[in-house]
Amino acid sequence: MSIRPIKRLIKAQPTLEGAGVHLQRAFGFGKTDDFDPFLLLDDFRNDKPEDYLAGFPWHPHRGIETITYVLAGTVDHGDSLGNRGSVGPGDVQWMTAGSGIIHQEMPKGDAQGRMHGFQLWANLPSALKMTPPRYQDVESKDIAEVTDDDGTVLRVICGEIWGVKGPVDGIAADPHYLDVWVPPGLKKSIPVETSRHAFAYVFEGTGRFCNASGPLDVPTEGYGWADTSLSEEVENRSLVLFDRGDEVTVQAGERGIRFLLVSGRPLREPVAWHGPIVMNTREELQRAFAEYQDGTFLKHGKNPK
Repeated sequence: MSIRPIKRLIKAQPTLEGAGVHLQRAFGFGKTDDFDPFLLLDDFRNDKPEDYLAGFPWHPHRGIETITYVLAGTVDHGDSLGNRGSVGPGDVQWMTAGSGIIHQEMPKGDAQGRMHGFQLWANLPSALKMTPPRYQDVESKDIAEVTDDDGTVLRVICGEIWGVKGPVDGIAADPHYLDVWVPPGLKKSIPVETSRHAFAYVFEGTGRFCNASGPLDVPTEGYGWADTSLSEEVENRSLVLFDRGDEVTVQAGERGIRFLLVSGRPLREPVAWHGPIVMNTREELQRAFAEYQDGTFLKHGKNPK
């Protein structure tokens, strides 16, 4: 087995989206070749209702899949297909926008005012850009959770590991999406196919990810990201992009470490991207926005606004 070296280290950056939602962006709206087939990861954990209640009013998507994973609070949603519902703690909504959908997402905090979760965008290959839109809504109780003998806990949202398969299927890029908890002080290796692009996003505890030649410390916000010789542990809201190899190895800190481990087969296709619409060429992108303006954007359903 070969341990994946660390290719890049990223600290999530504050940004505003929707009608004024404060969130942290781990990557997106830049050069995303290293993350292919993934385009964006937003961390919308927030404990101040005034910073998220405005939500994400009606807006379009085409050519991508959006994956919403909620930890605390709820996200109420509605769309142009007539779907209505709420994504609660531990739930996942995997939306394939395909040819086009108009939807809204309105977060609500829990009793303590917490709204915690993540949204990941995955690209669709050119052959499926105009596929009919669909949802896979998965309740927390239906997400497989496996505990290893050493106490490591994995929630398997999508993909298969240790003989356990996640409930989300039929996804073009064959992504694997895991929520991983490694107990304090434990060193753990998790298999990831060499052909995949992979990253880890830490959101609880601390730890060190290990390079092929030994531990590579991940600096925290107060340090320059180019200097990986610092004896600091990776902390909350830090993303580790991995290079090639067939396993990811982490050494958990004294509080343990919890992170999203995401991998997918790269599409290696051109990307034409503006806002919520991702196509392959500029002409396709311009056509999508022109259709949105003249009312012909939706190929299925009807405009809910």
